[in-house]
Amino acid sequence: MSTITTKDGTTIYYKDWGTGQPITFSHGWPLTADAWDAQMLFLGQQGYRVIAHDRRGNGRSSQPWDGNEMDTYADDLAELFEALDLKDAVMVGHSTGGGEVARYLGRHGTKRVSKAVLIGAVPPLMLKTESNPEGLPLSVFDGLRASIVADRSEFYKELTLPFYGYNRPGAKISEGVQDNFWLQGMIGSHKSQYDTVKAFSETDFTEDLKKIDIPVLVMHGEDDQIVPIVAAGLKSAKILKNGTLKVYPGFPHGMCQIHADQINADLLAFIKS
Repeated sequence: MSTITTKDGTTIYYKDWGTGQPITFSHGWPLTADAWDAQMLFLGQQGYRVIAHDRRGNGRSSQPWDGNEMDTYADDLAELFEALDLKDAVMVGHSTGGGEVARYLGRHGTKRVSKAVLIGAVPPLMLKTESNPEGLPLSVFDGLRASIVADRSEFYKELTLPFYGYNRPGAKISEGVQDNFWLQGMIGSHKSQYDTVKAFSETDFTEDLKKIDIPVLVMHGEDDQIVPIVAAGLKSAKILKNGTLKVYPGFPHGMCQIHADQINADLLAFIKS
């Protein structure tokens, strides 16, 4: 297994496939690097070096009690960039991973990065506040925490329905996709996943987005029931200096898995542009 050990002793697992310009992938909650398999295989076959890590507390990385917040997630990623000496990288982040990408760029700058992609990403802020009335109320996130404490296994099975739009009329449900989501969730740390709800919902990425000067593609499903587009993609694209918004009518939060062909083609076009 390929791993690095961070300054606080946490082991971070990563996949590193292929050669060429590096593309890094930051996964959503409560998943792992495996959520990117369709993108990594495709882009690896196009001649890129594709790298995805399991965030601390998730997948094959170790499960520290502390550090389950965005600054540390971004710093862990920076240590991976340094260890692999990545240059001219394209950063791709989905959902919570989009927050990780934004915080990395806001905190560590763009010297190693040429472009970024935010897919169904949580920035600028998911939580409803006086200045962010489009956000979701705190009770939604309290409900998530209560559900994972009560029965994490059952909750992750149920979460696949809105995640992939499987609760919509006429949806073609894949049990394989559901099982893969559940497996990735269940191998993660209960403590980390509990903490990460606060990290992805209450972190304000507005100032991070303002600092980013490289081209950023913002991809968001119009029917995203997990990270609603109104408080997320639509706002981020306006804040970014060099942002491009691409909205996918009818697509759900988990569009990277169930609409991989479309997402892969659009990623490749942006990377080549």
